Amino acid sequence: MLAHSEEAFNTAGTLALLIGLLIAGTGAIIVSVLVSRRLRRSLDDLGAAASRISDGDYTQRVEEPDSRELATLAESFNTMATRLDSVETSRRRLLTDLAHEIRTPLASMEICVESLEDGAIEAGPEAWHILTGQIDRIARLADDLGQVSAAEEGRLNLTLEDADPDQLAGEAVLAAKEGYERKRVGLTFEPAVEAPLVRVDRTRIAQVLGNLLSNALRHTAEDGQVTVSVLAGHGAVRIAVSDTGDGIEAEHLPHIFERFYRADTARDRDSGGTGVGLAISRAIALAHGGQLTVTSEGRGRGAVLTLRLPVR
Repeated sequence: MLAHSEEAFNTAGTLALLIGLLIAGTGAIIVSVLVSRRLRRSLDDLGAAASRISDGDYTQRVEEPDSRELATLAESFNTMATRLDSVETSRRRLLTDLAHEIRTPLASMEICVESLEDGAIEAGPEAWHILTGQIDRIARLADDLGQVSAAEEGRLNLTLEDADPDQLAGEAVLAAKEGYERKRVGLTFEPAVEAPLVRVDRTRIAQVLGNLLSNALRHTAEDGQVTVSVLAGHGAVRIAVSDTGDGIEAEHLPHIFERFYRADTARDRDSGGTGVGLAISRAIALAHGGQLTVTSEGRGRGAVLTLRLPVR
């Protein structure tokens, strides 16, 4: 009797175990199917979005799934798409701006040539001055764009040497002095006195300071004031170019170093600038491990452009 009871108990236990295993196995299969479908759907969404991006639609984004791993993948994908969209927007704006920049001098040349053909003007010094001036403008634009690309892609060949920042700034002020006197804008130099040496490409830094001084002169009216200050501290040297000119409204500040960006389009274009001087300057500063920043309290309140260089 006891043997029969024990056998029945073992049989019942085995049956319960088999049923449990069957239920667990069935549940695992169902869960696996659901998870695999969800994974496949998420991966299909990623694949479809990637295909649309490859076709040029950079606005594509994917929803982040519940799975942590796939959520990370989706987040990375969306970040990539956002950057590609930004690059494409910049590319289109660059092409549009470049076309406009080239069209302006070409239009001037066309008018001059037509006037020569019609006999409205003589083929004398005035006509040649107009033509050569516009040709120089196009050539300068091409050269500036080449420099920006080289700097941003890390292809600038820098010849580094130790230099005194006071001397660098002083030489830039001296080079700009004649232009300032001609426009009757005051130019003041405030050296740091015994500033630590910086390791730089002197020619490139002179180019940056020249661009900053030209920019300040362009936006400062007669009887205005521009001050070049050299400051040292916290492991860096800062050369600040402050002006009492037009100033910059807050919404324009983040875009000042973009190629062809002009807060005051008509004035900047009439001044003869190519619109990439500050972009070149910022790229050169970054190539030296430094920074170029801008501050302004608003329209009509001047601006400060500051070149920061690490000390040697």
